[in-house]
Amino acid sequence: MSPAAPAAWPYPARIAHRGAGLRAPENTLAALREGAAFGYLMFELDAKLSGDGVLVLMHDETLERTTDGRGRVAASSLADLMRLDAGSWHSARYAGEGVPTLARAAAWLRANGLHANLEIKPCPGRERETGAAVAIEAERLWDAASVPPLLSSFSVEALEAARRAAPRLPRALLLQDVPHDWAARCRELGCAALVVQESALDEATISRAHAESLKVLAYTVNDPARAAALDAWGIDGLITDAVERISPG
Repeated sequence: MSPAAPAAWPYPARIAHRGAGLRAPENTLAALREGAAFGYLMFELDAKLSGDGVLVLMHDETLERTTDGRGRVAASSLADLMRLDAGSWHSARYAGEGVPTLARAAAWLRANGLHANLEIKPCPGRERETGAAVAIEAERLWDAASVPPLLSSFSVEALEAARRAAPRLPRALLLQDVPHDWAARCRELGCAALVVQESALDEATISRAHAESLKVLAYTVNDPARAAALDAWGIDGLITDAVERISPG
């Protein structure tokens, strides 16, 4: 089956990780605004389900690292999450920053002509449920958009569910290393791209992926020299925290 990709790859070559997730609280609207201030046009964001089935932006399964709450995201209602401070952990400047819903982030991105890589980040045991929910909601939120969001995940189950729920949305398989069967995995999932930890990538892998009609993205590239080397090898996109040191394009 051919990859579920637009005819031409429409995404910028530089993607801000979790918004600008070091300069501002990750996965918040403040982080999006910060990345946009540096000229970034695309943002990698983590989407997961609250306990009552609403998609929010958050990386971890638990609340402690990035909010003033405690416990599991999957045990927290949207109302619980909306009461949290998701900014003070980063710095006093962002005290009171809230946990955004995917819908709120999408509205901001679309209003500003910006793009998204949505990482499907399911809580344990909710892989299929989250994959389907992200795909359905992304299709609704980006309805009639000229550039759809790119959906990615480490979870094969989540990507399979996303594929069934919204087959027209492009998908990417996230990998920490490069297993021998990566190309077969991408074909089976109908992926348009693979997203690989930057230290595991080499020129041969990028060339082979291109021969398989796959795009290649690297995470998380924070060294400008490494970014230049990956560019020379033909990388299609770099996900970075270093929005102040790596040019957006």
